[in-house]
Amino acid sequence: MLAIMQVGGIDWFPIKLSFLVASAATLIALLAGSALAWALARKRFFGRDLLDAIITLPLVLPPTVLGYYLLVLLGTRSIFGAFLYNNFRLRLTFTIKAAIIAATIHALPLVTKSLRAAFESVSTEFEAVARTLGMSNWKIFFRVTLPLAWRGVLAATALAFARSLGDFGVTIMIAGNIPGKTQTASVAIYDAVQAGRDNEAFTLAVIVSIIAAVLLYLFNRFGRLRF
Repeated sequence: MLAIMQVGGIDWFPIKLSFLVASAATLIALLAGSALAWALARKRFFGRDLLDAIITLPLVLPPTVLGYYLLVLLGTRSIFGAFLYNNFRLRLTFTIKAAIIAATIHALPLVTKSLRAAFESVSTEFEAVARTLGMSNWKIFFRVTLPLAWRGVLAATALAFARSLGDFGVTIMIAGNIPGKTQTASVAIYDAVQAGRDNEAFTLAVIVSIIAAVLLYLFNRFGRLRF
């Protein structure tokens, strides 16, 4: 559990938690998104367009709808949620893990699309030459494709972190608003406004805005990619 730290009357726990959640979600989204992006960019298979649509779905669904689906799927009254809780005492909803899942769900489509554009910008001729030299697909990916797409990887990382840092709708649905436990920065801002704590809401909003602005600058600097 993260320690609660207050400076100048502001509870900094939401900022610390948001960084933890955004870091974990970005790492997960990069690992999963890399595999998905490579498959979509390099492979032709049945259901490819359907997979692309499913990955993109979180970008167009209302956050409350997506959060409801996850709540039904991960809750202890569902088959999956009950199995995890009864066999491993693992509860996913209304925990930090739920906040990470929510942030990952929203970051994954952005990462996948950014990386797909980056991988498609790498000429397949380089990969073909590497294949004739006896390199496996794994070596080709890590030693040829990934180094040539490094700008796209940096852009995807910045964009995923910024998106994960500000997730609200899905997070509040499946992680809740529990101060000192699951209250991220975006949820804390909403809570502060509702309670009339305008100074706290303003301070948190400015901090999150500055962080997001810096990350978007990095995205613009390194991510001049076509989508």
